[in-house]
Amino acid sequence: MPSNRLIKIGPLKRSELEEADRIVRLAFGTFLGIPNPLDFMGDRNFMTPRWHSSNVKAIAARDEGRLIGSNAVTRWGSFGFFGPLTVLPDYWDRGVAQRLLQATMKIFDGWGVRHTGLFTFAQSAKHVALYQKFGYWPRYLTAVMTRTPGPDPAPQAKRADSPARLSAFTRSQREQAIQACGKLTGKIDKGLDLAGEIQAVLAQRTGDVVLTYKRGLLDAFAICLNGPGSEGGEKTCYVKFGAARGGAGAGDRFDKLLDACEAFAASRGATVEAGVNLAREDAYRRMRARGYRVLTHGVAMQRPHADGFNRADAYVIDDWR
Repeated sequence: MPSNRLIKIGPLKRSELEEADRIVRLAFGTFLGIPNPLDFMGDRNFMTPRWHSSNVKAIAARDEGRLIGSNAVTRWGSFGFFGPLTVLPDYWDRGVAQRLLQATMKIFDGWGVRHTGLFTFAQSAKHVALYQKFGYWPRYLTAVMTRTPGPDPAPQAKRADSPARLSAFTRSQREQAIQACGKLTGKIDKGLDLAGEIQAVLAQRTGDVVLTYKRGLLDAFAICLNGPGSEGGEKTCYVKFGAARGGAGAGDRFDKLLDACEAFAASRGATVEAGVNLAREDAYRRMRARGYRVLTHGVAMQRPHADGFNRADAYVIDDWR
């Protein structure tokens, strides 16, 4: 095997996306002991949609030009996270992940984000120790949960406070709604902004954004990914991010957001998949009370060692995978 010094880190190329997706499946499938590792994630694709998103930088590790690993680095305003970070199993324990992480930290520094995080295997001392070398600290678990909604109800007369879908808005209405989403998240955590993520979903048609209103005020929104080539695939409505306006009544607003997500999933014949950090205790308990079951737990590691928006008063859905 060539020396680690010959391994180069640079931007992931469009021509490498198929191989990057294969390595993601092979790496995770191998680690998890799946009989055919390439079956991991089914028809879901995390790398290609992120590569095409303006708020994401995808980097690659190469050995003499051969792709051997990659990482997607995502920015949500003042917050950043990375993953999936994967390395070809033949190159495990050779320092490739550390090289990718060094480049990742430079991207975060260049963006000037004030808080970053990641989702990793809580049971893996090796993974936790690797990220601790870069200043990340394990905090609360994040539960990735699922629920299959009932059949999509028959259409009824639309009320003023009925959930909306961003794809149905005019261009000017979309711009206003995206600004309102930014104001909502900015009150949850200073500078938190999902505009890039929202714009990517609309541009790539990899799902939709559901929104709930009361008296014309945005109460909550969620980015729901579903369809061929998306992070959810055809059978899953993956709620990549969702948030309800805080303050009095936040729990009820969160319940209505879940109603909207489930209605969207039902309209697509899909199962809802949504993650919530267990620091957000009431949000978690509300989801469990609705019948969501836990698929897996991961640990949220954060830099600096601070709450960010993983707090009891935050009604947020995400999992940083």
